[in-house]
Formats: sequence, structure tokens, C-alpha cells
Amino acid sequence: MAREEARDEDRRDARRARAQPPRLDIPRDTRRTLVRRPNYDPDMFGNFAETFARFMGTASFLVYITVFVVVWLAINLVGVFGLQWDPYPFILLNLFFSTQASYAAPLILLAQNRQESRDRVVAEQDRDAAVRAHADMQYLAREVASLRMAVGEVATRDYVRSELRSLLAELDDRSQADGSDRDLDDPSTPRSLGS
Repeated sequence: MAREEARDEDRRDARRARAQPPRLDIPRDTRRTLVRRPNYDPDMFGNFAETFARFMGTASFLVYITVFVVVWLAINLVGVFGLQWDPYPFILLNLFFSTQASYAAPLILLAQNRQESRDRVVAEQDRDAAVRAHADMQYLAREVASLRMAVGEVATRDYVRSELRSLLAELDDRSQADGSDRDLDDPSTPRSLGS
């Protein structure tokens, strides 16, 4: 009897679970697959590819490969220490280089693609900076032009001095003309304002 009640309770719980939408605060039940996919970090792999491609483009890589080939040939052809593992000369060496090339080519292409992506981002940033600089230069050119126009309308010190001199000369002339009439009447009046 207790077993039947437990089964009925489990069935009711299963129906309730199917009727309700999944809750977001409860993690989903993850099932294990028979074969797991390899998990790798793309940036770490890309950095490895760039390092490998950079190393393959150096003189030290060529020296290492040359030393390896010379040692391989010396041991395999001459039979140093009685070792001759490749009965047909150079077939195993050729297989080694083919395998190395088949791995090197995709790694080099991956490194080139990453570099191209970085170059594209840098070019976009340079283009944006150039557009901003061009807009700033246009703004500054408009501001300088407006300042030139405003300065053209402002009286300079030399202009004010020349105007004051001409007004003083005009006042002197008027005072002399008026002063000649007054001099006859009152000798204490000064002849000009500038003296």
C-alpha cells in the first residue's frame, strides 16, 4: 500500500512539473553525452598559433630544422650506433615534413586571420579618429574666422590713439579760434589744452 501511494505521489509531482514552466532560479538538469566535445579557449589557441607562426619565420627555426635533417641523414644513411630505422632513404623524413607542413599551414592562416582582424579594428579606430580630427579642425577654422571678423570690428589701440589725437587737434583749433576772441578780453585763459 505504501509503495502504491509513493508511486501516485511521484506521478502527481511529474504532472505538476510538466504543467509549470521551468524556473530560472533552478539550474537545468544537464545530461552527460557519451562523447564529450573538446573544450578549448579560442584566445589561448590563437596566441599559440601566432607564437608558432612567429617562430617558424625566424632564422633559428631554419637552423633547428637543418640540424635535425643533418642528424637524421647521418644516423640513417651512415648507420651511426647501428641505427637505420628508415630502410628506404628519406621516406620517413618526407612523411615527417609533410605532417609538419599540414599542421603549420592552418596555424599560420589562423595567425594571419587574427592579425587581419586586429588590423581592421585599428584601421576603423584610425578612421574614426581622423573623422573626429577633421570635425575639430573645421570647428576651429570657423571659430578663427569668427574671431577675425570680430577683431575687424573692434577698435585697436592705435586707432583709438589716432582718433584721440585728431579730436585733440580739432579742440586745439577750436580753442585757438575761440581763444583769440577771449585773449583780447581775458589774458589768463590758456591757449590750448595740450600745453
